[in-house]
Amino acid sequence: MPDDGLPFPETTHELALDPEVLARELAQELLGDPLDEIDSATPSSSDVAAECDLGITLLKGGREERLQGLRIFCEHRDPRAIPLLLPLLEAGCPIVRMSAVYALGRNPSPLAVEPLLGLLAADDNGYVRKAVAWSLGNYPDAPVLNPLMRALEVDIAAVRLWAASSLADAGATGMAKADPAAAQLLLSLRIDSEPAVRSNSAWSLGRLYSDLVAPRQQEVVEILLHTMLQDADPGVRDEARLALEQLEQPEVLERLQTLVDEGLIS
Repeated sequence: MPDDGLPFPETTHELALDPEVLARELAQELLGDPLDEIDSATPSSSDVAAECDLGITLLKGGREERLQGLRIFCEHRDPRAIPLLLPLLEAGCPIVRMSAVYALGRNPSPLAVEPLLGLLAADDNGYVRKAVAWSLGNYPDAPVLNPLMRALEVDIAAVRLWAASSLADAGATGMAKADPAAAQLLLSLRIDSEPAVRSNSAWSLGRLYSDLVAPRQQEVVEILLHTMLQDADPGVRDEARLALEQLEQPEVLERLQTLVDEGLIS
């Protein structure tokens, strides 16, 4: 799944704060976007308990201590943190809200679903909505499908990127969810102006393929093939090809080999 973890450039009217100012604050306060390190975190079991104990204490402190505690729970899971994280979704500081959202993505709770959806729909800060789009991928059994589809359709690029990725998880709980998720992803793959959003849409379509009915599977294959050959961005073309290869469908692999033999792809 392509993403460098950095927010896409956004105009000042799209964010409550100037994005360059907020980016500097993030660097100073949080040493970067918490999402940059979530997936690469490999804590040792011997240290996790002590770090979580510290995190609980920090979340009960002042602003600086809370930020340090939030950082811990962006990496580790501990149910004790949830009652302390939920109120921070209403914090006035967007850095705190964003970090609390990421922490509740790492520590999913049914109690967080409604406030997270509220933030995705109404928070005026793009960094916060981006965090929500990522976190909702960890709530596949909650009613997150339609909100993520809408975010993929109408929000700013950074939010659309993570909405596309999270739809792979939100839609992978059965055909009833997979089909509308795939329909929205196919549309974004065809028309979204941002290459990274198209790339993530291709990636998610590959993930959803096995949950789709045969006619939709065929549509996915045809659109991915078209994208592989025609998209203006080489990264999107590569992602579409990788998605096709990972389907491991003999007829699809045969078509790819034919395109290689004809010199249309290398």
